Formats: sequence, C-alpha cells, structure tokens
Amino acid sequence: MAKKPDIEDLRQRAFKLRLYGLLAHWSKLGTQAWVAKLIEIEEVERARRSREYRINNAKIGVFKAMVDFDWKHPKRVDRAQVEELFALDFLAEKVNVVLMGPNGVGKTMVAKNLAYAAVERGYSTRFCAASDLLNDLASVDGAALRTRLKRYVAPKLLIVDEVGYLRYDNRHADLLYEVVRQRYERGGSIVLTTNKPFSEWNTVFESAACLVTLIDRLCHRCEVIQLAGASYRTKEAKERAAAKRARRKPTKK
Repeated sequence: MAKKPDIEDLRQRAFKLRLYGLLAHWSKLGTQAWVAKLIEIEEVERARRSREYRINNAKIGVFKAMVDFDWKHPKRVDRAQVEELFALDFLAEKVNVVLMGPNGVGKTMVAKNLAYAAVERGYSTRFCAASDLLNDLASVDGAALRTRLKRYVAPKLLIVDEVGYLRYDNRHADLLYEVVRQRYERGGSIVLTTNKPFSEWNTVFESAACLVTLIDRLCHRCEVIQLAGASYRTKEAKERAAAKRARRKPTKK
C-alpha cells in the first residue's frame, strides 16, 4: 500500500515551486489526492527545464565522453588525479584547476567533461575558448563591460580553454585579470587549459603589468595537472591514412 504523502512536506514543496495560487487555498486543497501528483509533475518538469537551460547556457559544444579517453596515449598523466576531479569537490573547496600540456593530449576533452558533470550536478557553468572570452570583453567598455563581465564571473564554474595558443595585448591581459580577480573574490572556480607553463605566459601576454598578479590569483588555490605526449589528433590522422592505404588495391603494372 502506497504511503500517504505528508501534508506539511507537500506544502513546503509547493512553496519552493512558488505555487502561490495553490498555497492561498491550501486549507481546502492541500489534502486532495491530485495535489501530490501535480507537485510531482511540476518538480520533474522544472528539473528538466533547468537542466536544459544549464546545458544551453554552458556552451560546451560537441565532445567525447571520458569513457572514450585513451589513458595509454599520453606519456604523462595522473589518471587518479584526473578522475578525482569528477567528484567536483574542487567547486565546494573554491579551488581552480589548470590542465597543462602540449597540443592534442586531451586537455579540452577533460575540461568539457568536467563542464558537463557540473551541469548534471546542478551547477551553473560556462565553457569558452580564451580567445572568445577576451574578444567578447574587449568589444565593449564602460557600463556595458561591467554587465558583460557577469557572463564569466557569475557561473559557479568557468572553463577557459586554450590559453597560450594566441598572443594578446595588454588590454586583453587586463580583462583576463579582471575575470580571475572577481572570481577569486567570489570564490568561483576556474578550470583553465594551457599549452604553456606559467613561466612562458609572458610570451602570450607580452609586457602585461598585471601578469604576475594574475598568475598569483589563479594559483593561490589551484590544482595543476600536467599532461605530456604527442598529439592524439596527429595519431588518429596517421592511423586513418594507414588504414586507407591498406584498403587500396595494388595498381597493375
């Protein structure tokens, strides 16, 4: 026999859903059998819409699941350290994560899967390439810039992909510093991928006065994960080329 729903629990759930019309007549309607079903349907639908909104707002794009990650390919990767990230404890601890290594070793794949895991866990998340973030912020100024910064400061988790592949001027460096500074003060975590050690960031943000302070803020509460090896994309391209050669019939002389 199904357990009868607790009326006070139902009322609290209705209040959380902001069903104020129903609550205004709770003394008459609260005990009706259909109320519990209505609240259940509303909770499920709102959870679905909330998840859909978070996924769309995260801007993750297409990615491969971590189950497809080839752990044998990188010459250097701490699998336990990477897998531990997916508990998302670093969000509660307000810690940043820097995935550092050369092109094609899986940094972006890990970052996108972390973004998806955060969305699934109910966290507001935003994924963006470093160039998109900096060019977006550089396109506005004044009050518009303060508003635009909220896109990157407000989410619980911000993922900044591919720092180091392009060079930026001092204004871009200042804008990245502002994002890092505001998130540092709010306790918001950043997952950042880069192909350069911090000692080489002066080749990315040349002559930027804020660079030392930017790195200091980013690394104060930070877990750095090193990956090393050849590009997996290059490996796949070579394998595809070899497979095509093997399928070709030998030409007659």
